[in-house]
Amino acid sequence: MPDATHSTPEQVKTGQANTVVPISGKSEEKLDDIMLAMDVVDTLRHEHIMVEKDLAVEDRRQNLVARLRGIYDAQGIDVPDSVLLDGVMALEEKRFAYTPPKKGFGLKLASLYIRRKTWLPLIYMLSFILGSATLINYVGFVRPAAQSEARVERLLTKTLPSALSDARDRAVSVAATPELKNQAEILYQSGQSLIKEADAKGAETVSKRLTKFAQDLEQNYTVQIVSRPNEYSGVFRVNDDVGAENVRNYYLIVEAIDPLGKILTVNINSEEDRATDRVTQWGIRVPEDVFNVVAADKKDDRIIQNAIIGTKKRGFLEPDYKIKVSGGKILDW
Repeated sequence: MPDATHSTPEQVKTGQANTVVPISGKSEEKLDDIMLAMDVVDTLRHEHIMVEKDLAVEDRRQNLVARLRGIYDAQGIDVPDSVLLDGVMALEEKRFAYTPPKKGFGLKLASLYIRRKTWLPLIYMLSFILGSATLINYVGFVRPAAQSEARVERLLTKTLPSALSDARDRAVSVAATPELKNQAEILYQSGQSLIKEADAKGAETVSKRLTKFAQDLEQNYTVQIVSRPNEYSGVFRVNDDVGAENVRNYYLIVEAIDPLGKILTVNINSEEDRATDRVTQWGIRVPEDVFNVVAADKKDDRIIQNAIIGTKKRGFLEPDYKIKVSGGKILDW
């Protein structure tokens, strides 16, 4: 039978004969024993019990266990020797001691993480603000600018060159005189020059003018005096320019009728303010005697018998008139 006074690797003497105490740190220890061991360590610290350095380790432990037993017995607390020894060894091993971490980058990161409830909401808020600002800037400014650039690029490289070429070809093919063909070519070259200068807005304006020029050349209609109830067939203006008192300008109110009887929209330039507009009715200036003849015709039976006063042929811009006209036109009356 083995000698009980010798300890195994997991046992140590306590100072009493044939008494064996297990060393702490084993998984089978109860929670109550661990708490008692922590209390023992606390007692050692508060009572300032010093370990004699001149004693052997085992004797020093047994001496401390004995002194601790006296302290707890005096308080009426029964603490097993195994727990007392475990507390002594825990003190030596600094098992329940707090050692502050060393300062360094890792400690700073840990500190930041612990305080995350303070700064993390601020990060979320800043991220939201920056994200919103970026989105607004993109949607409100960056994308529209990019789309506008792309549109201008398409206009200058594809849309406008094609539109100018098509309108010029239409106008030249229908123009009845060299002068009208030359006007179409001049407009075309003007648009091309603006494209080379990257002036998309100017080139687009010229392209629209050339398209309307071709449309005007293609029109074929008769010029007819308006003769309907509650509508003017003629008006006169009193010229109030200096030195031209009591001078009247007489106008017949006319419209353009195509071969199918449809009223057309015609491009008209006003002699009064030089404004140009596309209208269905306009006034054309005539001599007073011509005006009076039309007035008498309408006064007879409220119907103008000779309402057609001119014909505009395809390939021309201006009509040929059957009556005397001065060429001046107005857009309102």
